[in-house]
Amino acid sequence: MGIVINQSIKNLVITYVGFAIGAANTLFMYPHFLGEDFYGLTGYILSSANVIFPLLAFGVHNTLFKFFSEYKSDKEKSQFLTFVLFLPFLAIIPIFLVGIIGYNPIATFLARKNSIVYDYVWQIPIIGLCMGYFEIFYAWVKVHFKSVFGNFIKEIGLRVLISILLFAVYFKFITVAQFITATMYAYLVSTLIMLFYANKVQKINFNFKLPNNYKQVLIYSSFIILSGSVANMLLDLDKTMLNQYLKIGNIAYYSVAIFIATVIAVPSRAMHQITYPITAKLMTEGKYDELNDLYKKTSITLQIIGGLVLVGILVNINQLYLLLPKNYSGGVFVVFIIGLSKYFDLILGNNNAIIFNSKYYKAVLFLGLLLAFLAVTLNMIFIPMYGIDGAAIATLISITLYSIAKLLFVVIKMKLFPFTSKTLISFAILISLFCAFYFWEFSFHPVINIILKSTIVTIIYVFVNYKLKLSSDFNAVVNSIYKMVKL
Repeated sequence: MGIVINQSIKNLVITYVGFAIGAANTLFMYPHFLGEDFYGLTGYILSSANVIFPLLAFGVHNTLFKFFSEYKSDKEKSQFLTFVLFLPFLAIIPIFLVGIIGYNPIATFLARKNSIVYDYVWQIPIIGLCMGYFEIFYAWVKVHFKSVFGNFIKEIGLRVLISILLFAVYFKFITVAQFITATMYAYLVSTLIMLFYANKVQKINFNFKLPNNYKQVLIYSSFIILSGSVANMLLDLDKTMLNQYLKIGNIAYYSVAIFIATVIAVPSRAMHQITYPITAKLMTEGKYDELNDLYKKTSITLQIIGGLVLVGILVNINQLYLLLPKNYSGGVFVVFIIGLSKYFDLILGNNNAIIFNSKYYKAVLFLGLLLAFLAVTLNMIFIPMYGIDGAAIATLISITLYSIAKLLFVVIKMKLFPFTSKTLISFAILISLFCAFYFWEFSFHPVINIILKSTIVTIIYVFVNYKLKLSSDFNAVVNSIYKMVKL
């Protein structure tokens, strides 16, 4: 676990710095510099691109993890990489042809509720393509256990570029309409930087001879496309569907709430950058005892760290919304609902990595497609009834059912289980702190209230979890921080 903790800590710091920059963008600059409509438009375009990028990447970013360790020589690896780099064109060419030929009817349908969307629909597949190849090049460096720089570009670099563009809008160097297009170029720049770094980590040599197992690679990629699409769909489908039912400003309100709740998933994102390739390697080598140990460790560690973030957000949420424009206050319920869904997904540890690298990935795909259909149906029912609250409820139900299904699949088929008695103890600590601090407010400025309450909650939470020794990795991190502070 040494390399996991080392790179996870670096990734965690980078990701939280990125989220701090993202918070400035999302909670202050987007609402004040762009206004509700263009903020909603930005959220819609990026969410739609995120839904389709696994399809445009043809699942290759997952395929790299699955098969890379099977190749021993540099020649075999270059054949494999060349094959998977060009594999996405099987999806890219037909999708772009359909988009070009049928642009008018497609754009008209997507803009039926919000006409502002029409002129920007063409940017969705381009941003999705950039996202897809960014993940492919990022996967290439992660299989070489170099996850930190890519995470820096993804979490900090891209957000800094967006911040610069937002300031350009504020100082009237560009218009809000030009900002939307400039955002597309920001994603292109980040992808090119990732390409150059991937080539630096391990030179990309093209070898156009098909790898020996190209049929297996093709079949796996074809199935995993939809698996990845389902996961992304459950995350961003709600914002995409809001555009079909509500005024686009509602996407702005929803985006703020989703961003706040998504902070809970940061520890998971940071740790998975390095646990994914390690999980793939352990499964290839058949080391299931070590895998089970890794499964339990990632689960309790993520539960403790994610639990701290969750309780910190929930006990401060009312004060936080006092800092936002009044129109955004309706998102408090969304934060609670999405926060709970993120927390449940968090405590499953490296569950996704285990499934995607197992022989059962095909069966899980069909289950995912069923739940994706359920998500669409629930959004169609709840959004017209309850607005953005309905989208949150639909997402909670969909993600929870999908997470339970994946958990049961790993438990029943692979005899791996992430939870222990420590899981219940950690959850009890979280509930106790929430009940003790949610209804207690200081009579100061909201910022001072948030700082004071967060400090008290953090000290109590860390102290109790540390003393109970629920996670050796968590205790190791606390010890490291203590030594640094002492020095």
